[in-house]
Amino acid sequence: MEKTGYIEIKIEGSKGKIQLNPDNYDIKEIINLLQNAEDLLFPGEKRERPTISYRIEEGSVKHLFKTSLQAIIGFNALLSQIDQKKSVDFLETQTAKVFETFQDTAIKHNYNFTITTSIDKPSQLVINKETHFYRTETVWVDAEFYFYGKITNMGGKEKPNFHIVTEDMGSIIVQTSKSYLEKYESNPLYKNFGIQAIGKQNVETGEIDKTTLKFIDIIAYNPVYDEEYINKLRRKAKKNWQGIKDPDQWLREMRGEYDA
Repeated sequence: MEKTGYIEIKIEGSKGKIQLNPDNYDIKEIINLLQNAEDLLFPGEKRERPTISYRIEEGSVKHLFKTSLQAIIGFNALLSQIDQKKSVDFLETQTAKVFETFQDTAIKHNYNFTITTSIDKPSQLVINKETHFYRTETVWVDAEFYFYGKITNMGGKEKPNFHIVTEDMGSIIVQTSKSYLEKYESNPLYKNFGIQAIGKQNVETGEIDKTTLKFIDIIAYNPVYDEEYINKLRRKAKKNWQGIKDPDQWLREMRGEYDA
């Protein structure tokens, strides 16, 4: 039988003049926390993750999430790093956003979060209105991306989007507009295409914030060598070389000692 452990998220505060407890802790707050717990423990692929069970206890309000001990040990180490660095910049996007949500809630409701685990000598992280667990804005910049793969879904009543399954990044969801989908004549479902999109990228790690991706264009994807297309690119690039007297020398200077 798999060994298990748990993470504990204790929330202290009040509802008006009444101490926070499970009886006055609103169900919307519970749902919000449950939605975030999975990203805390398993921010990546979730289809084969271990079971996560849950219970709520007194004091003021304690949320206990039980899962595999291996996941809890990893999360405990993560808490230690966050506490030492006082930063969430190094975290994966989904995990960082959970801590930002806790920080928002702590400021909005004057709550005190204490996050710890069940292992021996556990790490502990406190989030309250005095802390500042937000990602540094300068770390994330706007960037343009091209994703190639099979489009498996498109549409959506409130938030229209394309779902494209790529070989190297798995499933990618790109926001688009209803007007674009309405005027798109052919059916791209279950066919290979490229999606051009803009979104946020971490300049230090290269990580893409998949939740920020917005559609620019759809590109017919044909991996077969296209000589005319290559020649067109050459003609286009040739104009940019007109002011360079010796292209070979220019390339050597740009490369520095790389070819040495």
